[in-house]
Amino acid sequence: MELKEISKDIYDVDAWLDQQYGKVGTSEREEFRREAYAYCMGQIIHDARKQEKMTQTELAERIGTNKSYISKVEKGVVEPGISTFCRIIDALGLKIEIVKPIV
Repeated sequence: MELKEISKDIYDVDAWLDQQYGKVGTSEREEFRREAYAYCMGQIIHDARKQEKMTQTELAERIGTNKSYISKVEKGVVEPGISTFCRIIDALGLKIEIVKPIV
């Protein structure tokens, strides 16, 4: 499906997502959201690891897992549990900030 052009260089991405993955709230759309989130988190971890000039093997050793697992996390194939995620973040010298949004 092509994106519907609203005006020059402005497209209706929501309509495209609705057609491709179902309306917001459907199981198909939620599955897409989960996969997209896992992929984005994997890219953040990959980029941070590269910035630290660390190999997947080195990161795996620091958190007590194996290179294959780190590869799967970076590709968005698996989502680490919260404790593993925190160990990854710590090993990469990153921090997690939890804030309450202002409504």
